[in-house]
Amino acid sequence: MPGQNLTRLEAAKRSATVHTRSYDVVLDLTRGETLFRSTTTVRFTATPGASTFIDLIAPTVRSITLNGRALDPTEVYEDSRIALMDLTTDNELIVDADCAYMHTGEGLHRFTDPADGETYLYSQFEVPDSRRVFAVFEQPDLKASFTFTVTTPASWTVLSNSPTPEPTRTRASDGSGEARTFAFAPTEPMSSYVTAIVAGPYVGTTDEYVASDGRSVPLGVYCRKSVVEYMDSEEILDLTKRGFAYYEELFATPYAFTKYDQIFVPEFNAGAMENAGCVTHRDDYIFRSRPVEARVERRAVTILHELAHMWFGDMVTMTWWNDLWLNESFAEFTSTLATAEITRWNQAWTTFQTLEKGWAYNQDQLSSTHPVAAEINDLHDVEVNFDGITYAKGASVLAALVGYVGRDNFFAGIQRYLAAHAYANAELSDLLRELEAVSGRDLSAWTRLWLQEAGATTLRTQVTANADGIITQAAIRQEIPADSPASLRPHRVAIGSYSLTGQGAEARLERTGRIELDVDGELTPVPELVGTRRADILVLNDDDLTYAKVRLDEDSLARGLAHIEAFTESLPRSIVLASAWDMVRDGELAASHFLKAALRALSVEEHSSVIQGLLGRITTCLSGFLPPAVRRDLAPGTADRLLELAQAATAGSDKQLQLVRALSAHAVTDEQLDAITGLLEGTTALDGLDVDQDLRWDLLTGLVAAGRFGEEQIRTEEDRDRTTTGRERAAEARAAVPTPEAKQTTWRALVDDASMPNETQVRVLRGLANVERHPELLEPFVAEYVDVIDSVWSSRTFHMAENLLTGLWSCVTVGLDGADPASALEGWLSSHAEAPAALRRIVRENLDDTWRTARAQAAEISGR
Repeated sequence: MPGQNLTRLEAAKRSATVHTRSYDVVLDLTRGETLFRSTTTVRFTATPGASTFIDLIAPTVRSITLNGRALDPTEVYEDSRIALMDLTTDNELIVDADCAYMHTGEGLHRFTDPADGETYLYSQFEVPDSRRVFAVFEQPDLKASFTFTVTTPASWTVLSNSPTPEPTRTRASDGSGEARTFAFAPTEPMSSYVTAIVAGPYVGTTDEYVASDGRSVPLGVYCRKSVVEYMDSEEILDLTKRGFAYYEELFATPYAFTKYDQIFVPEFNAGAMENAGCVTHRDDYIFRSRPVEARVERRAVTILHELAHMWFGDMVTMTWWNDLWLNESFAEFTSTLATAEITRWNQAWTTFQTLEKGWAYNQDQLSSTHPVAAEINDLHDVEVNFDGITYAKGASVLAALVGYVGRDNFFAGIQRYLAAHAYANAELSDLLRELEAVSGRDLSAWTRLWLQEAGATTLRTQVTANADGIITQAAIRQEIPADSPASLRPHRVAIGSYSLTGQGAEARLERTGRIELDVDGELTPVPELVGTRRADILVLNDDDLTYAKVRLDEDSLARGLAHIEAFTESLPRSIVLASAWDMVRDGELAASHFLKAALRALSVEEHSSVIQGLLGRITTCLSGFLPPAVRRDLAPGTADRLLELAQAATAGSDKQLQLVRALSAHAVTDEQLDAITGLLEGTTALDGLDVDQDLRWDLLTGLVAAGRFGEEQIRTEEDRDRTTTGRERAAEARAAVPTPEAKQTTWRALVDDASMPNETQVRVLRGLANVERHPELLEPFVAEYVDVIDSVWSSRTFHMAENLLTGLWSCVTVGLDGADPASALEGWLSSHAEAPAALRRIVRENLDDTWRTARAQAAEISGR
């Protein structure tokens, strides 16, 4: 038996055998805190006499009845499959089972709020976890109508894909008293992974979207009782209505479902999930403390991302998971486009360049890189492919495709695609057919180069000028990096000419010229530059039109970094810094050069997401890319500069808040730690800075990781913040205690305690890795990591195992005397050639990061 995996070939064979009509799913959620009863009636057609299987993961299967014939569960149920033999043309299957609540953010997740003792449930079914709640043909192309009937405690409500009906009164199965049963209407045809059950005493606000043709779509926004006072429902609903109007016009296709609820749920594994008409968001998007603006913008993009899925993913769904990118890339592209065009975050493409594209470039340069249209052989393949290529590179490629076929043609093709496959399934070829029809372009070569080949190419400016500064030769060279599987690709790029005026604090770098051209092949001349005076800085890929590694000419790079704060706009400054950062990652530029430029850029940068990205890269320098000895030398001065920048920032500004948080993470000297202590204890203040509860945790955790504070202060803060966030932040702070004993205790808890909830696990892993000031604390765990890989993989659900095996590894030990982390991973990989591909990918990506860190440190030592 295959355990809990499913291959593409098995799915194709099953969809050729059966066609699903409907599911009636009856759930009893009044049977205690561990199990719930699930009774599923499936009606489907099949090839007469054929055999197949249906999916279910349940501790107990009470009974199975196929076409009136009782089947013995001990004979036909194993692992995650019920064998179905001797099918007829029309079939009815009834499966009665006891299913388990989860605490991993998969299946039906159960959470009890420490703030008030209330219990909340929500489902998370992507990729293969509806089978944890009901018997189901778990693959996206077997769509059906779902009818849910749910019995809950009397104080609960239930939200699902259909509108919530008036409940009927009944009795709880565990004898605890009155209960209520919600009998939902059948859904539109949909894939099982976008069905949803959300149950508990959720509260919220309702509204409606009224379309231009008079249609009305009910809207709702819900969350836990203990956080409802912080939920800014008006802004969320306003953004949602703007998104509805924008997408209905852009796609020329009405919304396909009966209502649209958004529920903010605890301990959620992702940003959100596009359940049809019943979207779940992680509830730290409800801001109990002041968020940085980058976080608020990310929430807006997420809301619009999930809404885009209602058309592209839910109404029209991929046939198999190899077209997952079609769902995610399209939603990422259109949500960024919508954010830029209908919200106050009109610089959303700068955010995309800084954060999302950076994620894509990182992922695309790992040994696990894959084409945007990846080959997905089984469920394990898809589970590791929710990555920067599927989301951000795919969105970048779609943006380039819009430029290639024209915006009007692109969305005309999308409209045709949606109309042709409404409530059904489709493949990449179906989309390309429509785009070719409206644009008149043959997209076969474009598809091969951009979607079916992995990796990135490098674009490099080559400029020669005479003694008078007149350009005599200019070209763009395209190269294939040694580790890239890509071919030379066509690009639409711009070169911006920037001139430096003024001196010192008055210096300005402003664009004085711009050339846009097509690049194809190895060398593309730029005749428009020849005969012109060379600008101070030539920014290749100005306006971020294409997806490629970028190398500026030597003079432009040197001047750009030396005068990075003189750029008057965030986007060109970010493009120059992104190019420099890629050079650091490739071992071509010393990390200290980037660190110096990033600190200067922070003196003028006001774009919240760009600030967030710069601070993240500073952290990477201080925790890995700088050799340990250089780190120790540069850390005090870096933190001093962060303190100066925080003191100079506008009172109460987003920038001030981000800089204080960064200072708390990097402070090392007594004076710096005194400043943080003063902010936490209220003995000192920064004008306009509100030290709210979440900032208190940031400051405290920084002080704990530096050895200034310990258990006494953690316990006091935990008593002050008796919420789920407080509980999780306290766990993180304890994991950050900088002693060998605390780290060993944390390690053992992570490896041995399978009951640790998913969001607590994330926080504890973060605390364990918080050793920037004391990297030697993690050195003993290099060998231990290799020893536990197999047991973690075999004992946890996929998501929890992936989190652990990624988070338990740290590159902070690279460069320490006697440490050889790369060899440890190489040894495991060489001795586990037959390990599952998804597991080997996780370990190999850790090894890639370790090698890259070593290359960056070598560049620093060599003084590049």
